[in-house]
Amino acid sequence: MVETLVTTYLEMTDPAEFKPAVIENIQGVSILGLETPDREFYRFLYREVGKAWRWRDRLLLSDGELTDILASADTSIDVLYVNGAPAGYIELSQCQKSTEIAYFGLRSGYCGRGLGKYLLSHGIAKAWNQNIQRLWVHTCNLDSVYALDNYLKRGFKIYKVEEEPMPKKYF
Repeated sequence: MVETLVTTYLEMTDPAEFKPAVIENIQGVSILGLETPDREFYRFLYREVGKAWRWRDRLLLSDGELTDILASADTSIDVLYVNGAPAGYIELSQCQKSTEIAYFGLRSGYCGRGLGKYLLSHGIAKAWNQNIQRLWVHTCNLDSVYALDNYLKRGFKIYKVEEEPMPKKYF
């Protein structure tokens, strides 16, 4: 276990900076919006996508708190399916003219196929279609070793790096 949490913040301030990923042979792959807030399905996705990366925050929320987030007009969640099975998701959170990629990732069995760059590209394109001026995301050294590289290859630029002792919630 690492002793220092390193968080990297990235942003895109112009849709022209976006470099979408194209993957070949995407048969059986689809992305659908989670139009009706479904707390238990969301928790399943969050747990499955985040367990390797020690995601905890949303698991600590009450049913009411999580329902409020999922039902907010500022939250959008798109789920990646492979042959009908949920493979990952991307969650956008809009605040005025800025959108955050709040959560993004794949279930472990779906990594290494190019699906992450495809899902991220989908989310970036969707965010820029919301008439925003800034898209941002943060990642840390607990995330996949490919996360930062994927963000940079899609056109994000680093604007801040923070280091702190590893919070107890990650032990």
